[in-house]
Amino acid sequence: MIQDIAPHRFNNQYCPQPPTAESCGLCYDKNTILVRKNEDGTFDLPTFQELEAENADIYQIYNQLYTYLFSIDDQTFYLMNQIKPPEGFTWEPIHHTMAIEPHHLSFAAVTGYQLYNWYECRKYCGRCGAVMLKNGKSRSLSCPSCQQTEYPKIAPAVIVGVTNGNRLLLAKYPRFDRYALIAGFAEIGETFEETVEREVMEEAGLKVKNIRYYKSQPWSLSDNLLAGFFCDVDAENSDPNKIVIDASELLSAEWFEREDIPVREDPNGSLTFEMMYRFKIGKI
Repeated sequence: MIQDIAPHRFNNQYCPQPPTAESCGLCYDKNTILVRKNEDGTFDLPTFQELEAENADIYQIYNQLYTYLFSIDDQTFYLMNQIKPPEGFTWEPIHHTMAIEPHHLSFAAVTGYQLYNWYECRKYCGRCGAVMLKNGKSRSLSCPSCQQTEYPKIAPAVIVGVTNGNRLLLAKYPRFDRYALIAGFAEIGETFEETVEREVMEEAGLKVKNIRYYKSQPWSLSDNLLAGFFCDVDAENSDPNKIVIDASELLSAEWFEREDIPVREDPNGSLTFEMMYRFKIGKI
């Protein structure tokens, strides 16, 4: 999956430090990121040495051109602000980087994008409207007026593989042209298991049982922390053949035999497609 970058090691501890010439700059503009596309199909993120060619004062802290984010191995990554692109780099849609090597830079790109969106959306205090300031000791923003503190947004959600013997329930969502699993956000005051039960009932009209945890995944493109679960349809308390979809959420939902599940061998970094593939090959 997208976060599986071994043998590289991701360190998200907030420990601000001055960048070096080899540090990476993560430069975003709305839903695009600055990258260099190589002829072999790989991509590079700009280093400070490369960015310095068009941004002479890039190392000066006072102009707030960069914010420390995290490190991978010994390389540090910074969120850049008001950067002039160096020669050879172009703005590309952020979701395009998910399928491009090297994989650890792809992970860095989408993880940094989550923090970019957070900083962009938290410029002003939600309580009093004052300009928020960065906290030098933690990854947070503080209001100098009312002392409100904001931390990065993480929205917990579930991915649910509902099984019925040798069949798996797949759904189609608006604006998504592939089959996927039932999914939804955890609500205030409920456990993940209760979220599983509620989402399957709301979206497909089915009761479930034997809920079991599979794996989790950060999904930075939408600020999510996904928790994957498998469960069985409760045939004693609901008719598996009577799927009642929530038309405001789904386009369709239907049962697929293992061999007919439409997923390729490479799940492409997604928890949803990994779960579908694992069931398809009989590992679940």
